[in-house]
Amino acid sequence: MPLEANKQLIRRMFAEDLNTKNREAGQLFFTADFIDHTNPPELQHGIDGHNRLVALLHAAFPDIHYTIDDIFAEADRVCVRVTLHGTHEGDFFGIPPTGKHVMVGGTHILRIRDGKIAEHWGNNDDLSMMHQLGAMRDTVEPELR
Repeated sequence: MPLEANKQLIRRMFAEDLNTKNREAGQLFFTADFIDHTNPPELQHGIDGHNRLVALLHAAFPDIHYTIDDIFAEADRVCVRVTLHGTHEGDFFGIPPTGKHVMVGGTHILRIRDGKIAEHWGNNDDLSMMHQLGAMRDTVEPELR
């Protein structure tokens, strides 16, 4: 698949899957044996695992929206730098709703096979999210600030 087509697949996945509550969209973008190396173990395998994670994110952040800041492609891989925006209105991995708006960066590598996403590796700025949600106390000594 040409590099531009791979990048377009990822753009569409963010727009039509992650940024919506359309749980049927995953069928369009992911292989049946999709593996997500970033998710918790029980959510790493298949379209169902992906859909369960996306549902969890939408329950915690009903207005969740990803923007793509950069996108690169090489061979069968696409690398994308994104920013997640959302308001914390539901439980998020045990953190009760805070009503706070978060803005969190992430970098993701996706492997494409036969026009669909077969694997995902990602890093999100989880520390920043925890600070924004007030889930971590400030550990910097006052004299160091």
